[in-house]
Amino acid sequence: MAVDREQVLKEAAALLTRRATTSMDEIARAAGISRATLHRHFAGRDALIKALEEQGIAQFAQAVDRARLAEGDAVGALRRLIGETEPHAAMLAFLSTENQLFEGGEINAGWLELDARISALFRRGHEEGDFRIDLSPAWLTEALYGLIGAGAWAVHEGRVARNDLNHSIAELLLGGIRRSMEK
Repeated sequence: MAVDREQVLKEAAALLTRRATTSMDEIARAAGISRATLHRHFAGRDALIKALEEQGIAQFAQAVDRARLAEGDAVGALRRLIGETEPHAAMLAFLSTENQLFEGGEINAGWLELDARISALFRRGHEEGDFRIDLSPAWLTEALYGLIGAGAWAVHEGRVARNDLNHSIAELLLGGIRRSMEK
């Protein structure tokens, strides 16, 4: 039986997102494979986390590309970004909280590039007058990651309907960052 590496990583991310101490045995069971098979594909926990990081960066970069952040106004671009990240929300949730294992080198460069692209969107929102200038692009980037991660878990636990997730994230974030024209 061929092992679907992407499915194994998806199951690992889903488990590790909510409980960082999840064992390799539990990950193997969730993926429907034996622990020995899991270890043939990932030499240990560090190798699994590194693979998750690499996959997450690639998935998130593709979502950012599909969101076409330079097109239209910043509000529309942010809504597209939220929509494009939704299929990978669980992975992003895991990586935004557990990615400290591999700081440096190629992986860190990948995150820095993604952070820069999203921060540039928030900076553009400032410049266009759409977003509050008292909230830094770096903070808004972190807030976006946090909302996506929280939303992924809320859907997983059945507290939020998947169809409501994008709207809920966008409205909560935009409700707090939009610049008020009233004085």
